[in-house]
Amino acid sequence: MYQEERLLSIVEYLQEHKKITVDQICSFYGVSRDTARRDLVKLEEQQSIIRTRGGGILPSHPKEVLDYQNRLEVVSDEKKLIGKKAASLISSGDRLILDASTTVQACAEFIDSPNCTIITNSINQADILSQKEDIRIHLLGGELQKEHRYLYGESVVDKLGNYHVDKAFIGVVGLSENGLTIAHEEDGIVKRKMIKQAKQVIILADHSKIGVTDFYRVADLNEIDLLITDKIPEKPFRDLLKQHSVELLVSSEGNEEEEDEND
Repeated sequence: MYQEERLLSIVEYLQEHKKITVDQICSFYGVSRDTARRDLVKLEEQQSIIRTRGGGILPSHPKEVLDYQNRLEVVSDEKKLIGKKAASLISSGDRLILDASTTVQACAEFIDSPNCTIITNSINQADILSQKEDIRIHLLGGELQKEHRYLYGESVVDKLGNYHVDKAFIGVVGLSENGLTIAHEEDGIVKRKMIKQAKQVIILADHSKIGVTDFYRVADLNEIDLLITDKIPEKPFRDLLKQHSVELLVSSEGNEEEEDEND
């Protein structure tokens, strides 16, 4: 068994049993204590576990989701690469949905296709797009979530049901075997409706979101068509995407070449 497969298996065990010891890893996978310790170090580096004396446990608190302005400053270079790649998929005349995530905002900044119609619940996205010519903007009205700068509620979901679009660009907090997950239910309900209204669902997520499961499940992997990320995921996750017929697009040309070599 490759290390990547062991790591996934260890996390699955932890999700059920909450803790694991070095001796258990040695017994379960037939590896040495040194190999077991290296696995725990790797999982800690990925922020998947907390190492303890003789083993590891799951973190007791979910990963903090920063407010919108602070999220704009996190891995901004990666988000720009992903946003630029996503914008390159947009054609003149497309009808689009853009959600309120900061990675999708990076896509909005790079859109230069004329005659597009864009539906969004993000006041930031609407402001950016209003400065571009030949783009029609539908801003969905509802209650304003001030910290994360999006509109939500029953009126937003109802209005979305009237639109049918070519592509939806969606950001997430986590992307794993448990599907697409985010931190806040009210945001997730809106994203779920956005996904249902699009012919093609495109997920924008930097490498730190891969393998993460957060609080609220938005959709299953088989409900998305394309994932755009900045680094090639490890093979077990690529296999998971293939299993659910999800295409993978990496925003760096160097990474794309490496993906070809590894597949």
